[in-house]
Amino acid sequence: MTAPLLDVAFLDQRIEKGLIAKLEGIVGSQFVHMDYVEAIQVLERSNQKFEFPINWGVDLQSAHKRYLTEKYAKKPVIVMNCPKAISAFYMRVNDDGRTVAPSLTLPRERRRDGWGLFRAGDRRDHRRQPARGTARGTGRCMAERGIDREHYAWYRDLRRYGTVPHAGSASALSPPTLAYVTGLANVRDAIPFPRTPGSARY
Repeated sequence: MTAPLLDVAFLDQRIEKGLIAKLEGIVGSQFVHMDYVEAIQVLERSNQKFEFPINWGVDLQSAHKRYLTEKYAKKPVIVMNCPKAISAFYMRVNDDGRTVAPSLTLPRERRRDGWGLFRAGDRRDHRRQPARGTARGTGRCMAERGIDREHYAWYRDLRRYGTVPHAGSASALSPPTLAYVTGLANVRDAIPFPRTPGSARY
């Protein structure tokens, strides 16, 4: 048995029972893709009593994410086209004007009762709008949220002449991913640089 497998076997024995089976299930499964609207409909039909009410426009909470992954799909779920109102101002607004083009891959955050978001990715607005010195939809989103455009002059300048279509997401070896793979109960234990009170200068 190779060293990495020995490490995982140790974690399976000491940290999270069934860790290897869980990881094999993830590797062998095909992720479920669903639109945000479909996710809300699934949650509404679940007859589950969630602490936070379900309706279009809400930000999915940990309990919602756990239901989608652990009870409904029983595998990782990718949720697409989330509401613009709960997304960052720089995300590309879809043609409907109500949603943006990011995606959430579930699960992730380790809680006492399960997992939530695994990682998030979003498509940036690259479309040119030189008159406003920013991407086409970004300036409008900043105004709608009351964001001072001057505070983001550096960002607007990056988009002054448009850019290539691009997106971003968390690193594949981010602490939440490491916590999930290792079975660690607290994501802080998976951070390579320990954080202690009073040690951060800013």
